[in-house]
Amino acid sequence: MMQRLFRNRAFLGGLLVIGAPVSAILSFGTVDQAAAQIAGVPLAQHRAVYDMKLADSQQQSGIAGLSGRMVYEFSGDACDGYSVNFRFVTQFQDVNGGLQVTDLQTTSFEDAGAENYQFLSKTYVDQKLVESSRGAARLESELKAIDLKEPTEKTLEIGKDVQFPTEHLMSILNAARTGGHFTASDIYDGAETGDKVFATTAVIGAKAVGEVPEIDGKRQETLDAIASWPVTVAYFDPSENDGNGEQTPVYQLSFRLFENGISDKLVLDYGDFKLAGTMTALELHDHTSQSNCSN
Repeated sequence: MMQRLFRNRAFLGGLLVIGAPVSAILSFGTVDQAAAQIAGVPLAQHRAVYDMKLADSQQQSGIAGLSGRMVYEFSGDACDGYSVNFRFVTQFQDVNGGLQVTDLQTTSFEDAGAENYQFLSKTYVDQKLVESSRGAARLESELKAIDLKEPTEKTLEIGKDVQFPTEHLMSILNAARTGGHFTASDIYDGAETGDKVFATTAVIGAKAVGEVPEIDGKRQETLDAIASWPVTVAYFDPSENDGNGEQTPVYQLSFRLFENGISDKLVLDYGDFKLAGTMTALELHDHTSQSNCSN
């Protein structure tokens, strides 16, 4: 169950993203083209805090209660690349009254052309390190190569069209801005043991303006003029596909995605339990956007 819970940072890149979509579905070409199309509303450098709670739980989940906090910090730009710092601390109570505190901490950097990606992730349970991954990925001529340092040192190869988290986020935004309602992508974020590629599908709802979060009863008016869309992203583990029918997602992430990359109204659906996240703090960092990047 814990591994399912912490396989969620890929969009929180959008949260991801955030966490944050394959080219056969999207007709926008390279990530440079996608970035150009959203250049009018650059991704916002920001720090967002979300209070998490158990929204629904079935008996087989074994969860009687859950509370937590998620902190997501996004920085960088289309010239210098993008950095994400993410922390998610939760306290579980099982049906027998036992308590467990889990703490996921990740940092990552993705260059502006989605050609290089570096990541470090650590998961603690009751302050003991139980899982870590560290490595770097780079685009080569016909593939993407991964140099994994933790949990084991090895080199992997994945498809050239597999997307990194911010690239995935920009693809979803690109589709939304052009009126698209569905995208599909394979993504890699270095999660778990660092050797998995996940398939995703994203469903994008109707565009809205003025659907902004409230924090302590105050509307976040800085987002008033920013378009947003309800988005649901389903994550699939291709290794679990037996080819005998429709595959069940590992989990689904729903949220309201603003055109500048900020997310609100989070729902993480793991099938037999759901988590809901409410934004409790938002800091926008001043940044002077560069219209042209020097080579």
